[in-house]
Amino acid sequence: MKTKSESLLELWLEARTRFSNLLNDLTEKDLKKKLGSSPNSAGFLIRHIGDVELLFAKNVFGESGLRVMAKTVSAQKDTGEWTNLEELLSYVTNSRDKLKAIIEKQSDEDWETNITTKEFGIKTKAEAFGRIISHTTYHAGQLALIKKYGQG
Repeated sequence: MKTKSESLLELWLEARTRFSNLLNDLTEKDLKKKLGSSPNSAGFLIRHIGDVELLFAKNVFGESGLRVMAKTVSAQKDTGEWTNLEELLSYVTNSRDKLKAIIEKQSDEDWETNITTKEFGIKTKAEAFGRIISHTTYHAGQLALIKKYGQG
């Protein structure tokens, strides 16, 4: 029988393929694309997903040694700097690996532990985990539309 961490990790990684599969044929030209008057470029969304994954590893799952420079969260807007495909792909590979590693360390009891964040209040780690899944898939949908219809 699988542990909660094993099951939830499988769920997250499968949901994350909505994002990771989009990265396979992305070009640097795609990174500047936006959809209509949307303020966020494809490059910004990729960096943002990585930023939030790292914030979850640190703030939700307690990876205290992790230093996070969540530039997209602090700027709260697209600054136009997310144009280096190799750097962005490396960043989201690292964010995935960091979050995966801390998830694997959670015991079944840890998932029922309450955490408090300013973004969504008091939740169990399991409830909070739903936020990272929906966050990534939400922005993956935006990224897919930008790749297909975006201008830039």
